[in-house]
Amino acid sequence: MKRIVLTGGPGSGKTAVAAALHRSQPDRYVVVPEAATQVYSSLNTRWDRLDPDGRRRVQRQIYQLQLEQEARLDDDAGGNIMLLDRGTVDGAAYWPEGPEHYWTELGTTHAAELARYDAVVWLQTCAAIGAYDGDASNACRHEDAQAAIARGEKVLGVWRSHLRLRQVPAFPTFDEKIRAVEEVLSSFLNGGY
Repeated sequence: MKRIVLTGGPGSGKTAVAAALHRSQPDRYVVVPEAATQVYSSLNTRWDRLDPDGRRRVQRQIYQLQLEQEARLDDDAGGNIMLLDRGTVDGAAYWPEGPEHYWTELGTTHAAELARYDAVVWLQTCAAIGAYDGDASNACRHEDAQAAIARGEKVLGVWRSHLRLRQVPAFPTFDEKIRAVEEVLSSFLNGGY
């Protein structure tokens, strides 16, 4: 099974794109839901409400849930393509002391986490074109538009060294973004970069 990560900053459309691709091709794609939203929702909190110790604790929980979800789907998904709404690498962009401390604290390496995934699609946040709705569509979000753009760049930074990374810009319509992602996925799945 191929593992393809959809990543990006808040409001980049990761969850909506993954859901739309699964709806249109359920026999091809299996979606791994975003672990961060699940953890924050279960704790009834969000990143900006936590002190540094709380942020580290939550990032460890997110990492563990991500691993568990991927392992479970590895067993159940057959030959389908695993579309991941973020991957383990994303947590490095949220670790209070920065990415290098994240790898050390979790007992892993950047290279090992990048190697878990066959390809990565970074989606630019809609905040870049003035279409960001903050926490209206996801109560776990805390970033304003500028912070969403900055966080997206930070997320791109931790994925940048993946050999099969492609970037998809923000678009005025969701259909345009879906088409752009489908083109990237087609390229990946047909052996291209």
